[in-house]
Amino acid sequence: MDDHDTSERLASYADLLAGELPGAWASTCHPPEDKDDLSELTDRIWDLDLVAASLATHPLRQAAVLTRADGAELAVLDRYDGHDGFLVAALAPRALPDEAYRTVREPDGIAVTDDPFVSAEQVASDLLVRYDTALAQARHHTIGGVQPSQPDRVVMTWQPDGSVATAPVGDTAGAVLVANGFVQDQQTGIYRVNGDDTTTQARALRAVGPQLNALGISTALQHPAGRTAPGTAPATTPPSPAGTPGQASRAR
Repeated sequence: MDDHDTSERLASYADLLAGELPGAWASTCHPPEDKDDLSELTDRIWDLDLVAASLATHPLRQAAVLTRADGAELAVLDRYDGHDGFLVAALAPRALPDEAYRTVREPDGIAVTDDPFVSAEQVASDLLVRYDTALAQARHHTIGGVQPSQPDRVVMTWQPDGSVATAPVGDTAGAVLVANGFVQDQQTGIYRVNGDDTTTQARALRAVGPQLNALGISTALQHPAGRTAPGTAPATTPPSPAGTPGQASRAR
């Protein structure tokens, strides 16, 4: 099978896989001639196990990248161990500094079958769970004390510039935040409402709590020492500090 045939096979598989994963995903294929893109992808593979070992002996010749609406990315690679199927690996975000990955355990990639429907279940139940956790931890390191949010809990944190930020949340909670004036950063996924107009900001903070609670999503508002929310109702009890993540650092 020549490079053209294998590229078409990879692209077709990636398209089907993207359509079966939870959420909205798009697929882009990088054939052998995309040398610069493939080199950059190699640097961003967030893995110190199976995929890293494969790349050490078989440099990346082609790949497909699956991109979720919130900016998360997965790479689909050929495998060279004599088995059918592919390797799927998480990609580290371009926008985060190296310091963000300290103490964050790599969401190591997995081997999947050549059936994209079965593979989607494997990716969703294993790799995506670990990837979303690692992303939340890495993004948490980039802004002042923002706690990773959970599907049923949104943690908002006051920032030194007077804005309020929350880590990436699900589509349901995200829609409520955006409807009340929060703006999502497309690179980091962070939602933020600025403090230029404290009256508007306070109105937004008062509104999101009841709206999210009605959807079964709890909220918490954290205040740095000595900082008081302008005109907001008393905050709920701040969450406990996040546990210590794994000790491995991202492969570069």
